Amino acid sequence: MRSDARVLVVDDEDDVRQGICQRLGRRGLAIREAGDCLAALAELERGAVDVIIMDVGMPGLDGIACLARVKERWPAIEVIILTGHASIDMGLSGIKNGAFDYCLKPCDFNDLFEKIQLALRHVAD
Repeated sequence: MRSDARVLVVDDEDDVRQGICQRLGRRGLAIREAGDCLAALAELERGAVDVIIMDVGMPGLDGIACLARVKERWPAIEVIILTGHASIDMGLSGIKNGAFDYCLKPCDFNDLFEKIQLALRHVAD
């Protein structure tokens, strides 16, 4: 994994977002965070990232709509969708709309980290 890998974590649940950020930071990733889609888009305007971890169920602009905006403006960024829904429908919807992959909440951290590593390899290709 690249030592300069940049990840943006987007989730309206502070404890979930901060927990993911702390664990990813301990793995050596450069982490940024946002509590909703509009804040995420503003973060991206300040500087690009390689991978976004994004919750689907957020107030205002949801994760799927935000994914569309991200892919339109920054097509090289890989997005991994987090969904708390009991089914995989939202995750599959994310993939159909350009997401790299998805994780069901509560997401196993090792599984999420593996997906991030795969996404980073994809970005590098």
